[in-house]
Parts: sequence; C-alpha cells; structure tokens
Amino acid sequence: MYPILFHLPTWVPFLGGQAITSFGLMMFLAFLTAGVIARAELERLGMDEEKAWDLLFMAVVGGIVGAKLYYVFLNYDQFRVQGLSYVFNRGGMVWYGGFGLAAILVAWEAKRSKLHVPTIADVAAPALALAYAVGRMGCFLVGDDYGRPTDSWVGIAFPNGSPPSNVESLRRFGIEPDPALIEKYGNVLPVHPTQLYEVAMSTVIFLILWRIRKQPRAAGWLFMAWLAMAGIERFIVEIFRAKDDRFFGALTLAQLISIGLFMAGVAGMIHLGRRGVDAAKARGAAKAR
Repeated sequence: MYPILFHLPTWVPFLGGQAITSFGLMMFLAFLTAGVIARAELERLGMDEEKAWDLLFMAVVGGIVGAKLYYVFLNYDQFRVQGLSYVFNRGGMVWYGGFGLAAILVAWEAKRSKLHVPTIADVAAPALALAYAVGRMGCFLVGDDYGRPTDSWVGIAFPNGSPPSNVESLRRFGIEPDPALIEKYGNVLPVHPTQLYEVAMSTVIFLILWRIRKQPRAAGWLFMAWLAMAGIERFIVEIFRAKDDRFFGALTLAQLISIGLFMAGVAGMIHLGRRGVDAAKARGAAKAR
C-alpha cells in the first residue's frame, strides 16, 4: 500500500514537511470527478454548466464538515479526551455524515440559484456514484476501512494500514481472529479488501445510471435509483467490514442508515414513476384532442 506519496519541501510556507497522502489525493480526485460529470450533464440538459463548480464547492464544504461531525458523534468519548485536536486529525472522513450535510448545502445552493432541485439531484446521481468509487480507492491505498480476516484468494494484508490489519487492531474492532490464520500468516492477517468491493460495485452503479440517464422519467427518479442502489451496496459491504460500531445486534449503524436510504429510494422511485406515467397519459390525451 502507499499511504504517503511524498512530503512537501520544508521551505513551503505553513505546510512544509507535511505528508501528501494517497487518501487525500484520491479525495481531491473524487470531488473533481463529480464536478466534471455534473458539468457535462448540465451542459447536456441546456443548463449553465459553470454552476457545477458552485454546487461542487458546497459539496466539498458539506462533505468535510459533515463527515467530521459524524465522526465526533461516533467517537464522542475520544473527542472529550482529546478535544479539537481530535477533530482536526487526518482521519474521520465518514461518508454518511459527509453525504448528509453536502446534500443539504447543494440543495440550498441549487434553490438559491433558481435551479430545479430534483433535476440537480439527477445530475448528481452518476457523479456521486463514480466519485464514491474514486474515493474508496484512496481508502484502499492508505489501508483504511478494510474487512474481516479471510484465508480466501481475495485476502490482502495491510501491514502499514490505518490501522494495520494485525491481530491487535482486529481485536480492537471486536474480532477474535482464527488461531489457524495467526499460525499461518503471523501477526499481520489478510483481510477482505472491502474498499475494492465498493470501488467495483459503485462503478457498476455509475454505469447503470449513466446508461439510463437519458430515458424520459420524472425529475428526481434517477437520484432515487442511486439512493436505493447505494443503500444495497453499503449494506452488503458492511457484512464483511471490520467494524466496532455494531450497536444494534449484528447490524452496524451504517447498515441501519443503508436500510433507510434503500427504502426512501424505492419509495421515491415508485412515486416518481407513477407521476411520470400520469404525465405521459396527460400528454397523450392532449394530443388526441
């Protein structure tokens, strides 16, 4: 893995000597990917494509701030001990927290700019899917958010991960590794590369959305489809993740949120699908007259 790409020269003001991480680079590329796709879609729809960068700015602010707030919520005991230093460390970029606040700010910016919010949501759907895949590649390169130990051919060890996939780290996640695996591999164990699972699944979601995006449907339907598929994707991946937030029996907090997103997405697809059918019938009746 490549957690650190290089260090900035010491003569650089304020940031001299700081490490440039692969996760930071991929997060930057994820936001850039979202902006490029959104710009192309706005142009295709005959809208002001430069508004993509205003919306992206709100997504960046909401994504980072929301992710940190969610991180503090999940780890409040550590926050009480470490204070603000805990907020400003390099970790804590939790997806669901970032997505929640980013969605609110992007919707606010769209409304402020007199843009049709459901249409902007549809523009964002494929952009979100591919940007998420790019961002998860950063998690893989830095060795974060990996899965449970496995002896299968897909297993990958993260000796320099954040944290390393060693016995001590896995036990902190509430996982007691199989003694046979420890005997075979030693202290650093191969684990499910759940980051790559998410890269693959989210890329497939992007391709599906990209293929159907031009089909006539009520505005907002494409975003609801992404919401449902993203909920399924995350729920599945959480089964394999090494997590210590299984507050609800066998389910993680992320899985509960995923269930909610899936249900909201399916309900939205059904509602907007009916609206699209009604609109088509109305147009047909008008032509008949």
